Amino acid sequence: MDQKVLILNQDYSAFALCSIQKAFVLLYLEKAEMVHRSETGFIRTISQNFPIPSIIRLHRYVHVPYKGISLSRHNIMRRDQYQCLYCGSTKNLTLDHMVPRSKGGGSSWTNLVTACMRCNTKKGDRTPEEAGLILKQKPKRPSLVAFLAANAGAYDQNWATYLKVKA
Repeated sequence: MDQKVLILNQDYSAFALCSIQKAFVLLYLEKAEMVHRSETGFIRTISQNFPIPSIIRLHRYVHVPYKGISLSRHNIMRRDQYQCLYCGSTKNLTLDHMVPRSKGGGSSWTNLVTACMRCNTKKGDRTPEEAGLILKQKPKRPSLVAFLAANAGAYDQNWATYLKVKA
């Protein structure tokens, strides 16, 4: 049961992902309603079968003051799909400040990229342009919905409507 369930806020906006177990508890406690069920089977108890949820909607609106993804090593690597943005390698990954901290570069979504040890060492205390390295994509701050969609793995096609992605 590694499958994830999409949680929608009361206004049907994508809110988070959770486990099937957590979604079932929210449904059982009547804190949420099932919007779409999964085709993968049922949760079985001694006396009943319950459909596995794929999408649930909370009954009460949850105000999220900051709808953003926290800046962390793990989230930077997830954004960059665990590959070096200079050469595409997936081995010996580190974080690299495009504009080095010694030259005023800070730790931000637009200045941090995933880099392999070899490219990071080659770049050293220089900018990518100075080191002759070309980025495969420009780093940017991901939106909550885009981050959920990109990191959900294999997900139900019914999520596409709420995540605003092509199925």
